[in-house]
Amino acid sequence: MIEIAVHKKLIGSSGPMKLDLALKLAEKSFVALAGESGSGKTTLLRILAGLEKAEGKINVSGKAWLERGKSLPPQEREIGYVFQDYALFDNMTVEKNLLFVRKDRALAKHLLELTELSKMKGRYPATLSGGQKQRVALCRALMNHPKILLMDEPLSALDPSMRTRLQQDILKLHKEFGTTTLMVSHDPSEIYRLADRVILLDHGTIKQDGSPKEVLLKVKGSQKFSLTGELLEIIKADVIHIAIIAIGQQIVEVVLDEEESRLFKAGDTVQVSTKAFAPTISLTGSTSHL
Repeated sequence: MIEIAVHKKLIGSSGPMKLDLALKLAEKSFVALAGESGSGKTTLLRILAGLEKAEGKINVSGKAWLERGKSLPPQEREIGYVFQDYALFDNMTVEKNLLFVRKDRALAKHLLELTELSKMKGRYPATLSGGQKQRVALCRALMNHPKILLMDEPLSALDPSMRTRLQQDILKLHKEFGTTTLMVSHDPSEIYRLADRVILLDHGTIKQDGSPKEVLLKVKGSQKFSLTGELLEIIKADVIHIAIIAIGQQIVEVVLDEEESRLFKAGDTVQVSTKAFAPTISLTGSTSHL
């Protein structure tokens, strides 16, 4: 069990706020941290890693990482950290980036095989694509068999197809190494695919805590689904208006009448719902009806 109860004064997106979190994480679980920018997600990761000071306590499998003002230094915490910007050593080959963490060639070979990077072990980061760099960063984070793997929007800079590929790699490595994983993400589909628990932060506190279905699918009354997105634009087309809405990595169009169109403006956070009794889901090239 991992017990976290931390407090820290911060400057959030809307001014001063207090990070005040108390939660318990089951070992080997995959937890997604969601919420608006400035809500405290990255700060929590940095506190867990020992990169940022805080008051309170952190206990990991009976070992105190933070307690009564005493904080275990980062190098003594069993942490793997995957950043947005890869943070690879440009002057080292792929293999040497991994061996810098731990001189275990067998483990490095195994990780590179799992992520299909074996043929690139002698190449330098500058010659790799963004997806390849992030796979190297993920492998490097696992070289010490960490108790906790922290990932701060690791796939945000990648295109949708590469994101899906790396999501599969992340899940595969998470299961094989049995790490407790905390990942910051703003992508609902990514959270739904990977996490078994979602913690939604709002101004430094926990707003929601539950399964991806409970947190992401806001079902009300007879609605079959309800998803949150950002209204990008309202376009007038003859007698109707079309709302262009971004939901995760997808752009959808919703028809509005004249009166509805006056209720919204670009930049609004909106919920897209349906009460249809026969929604459809489609794979590429085929459609099936529920």
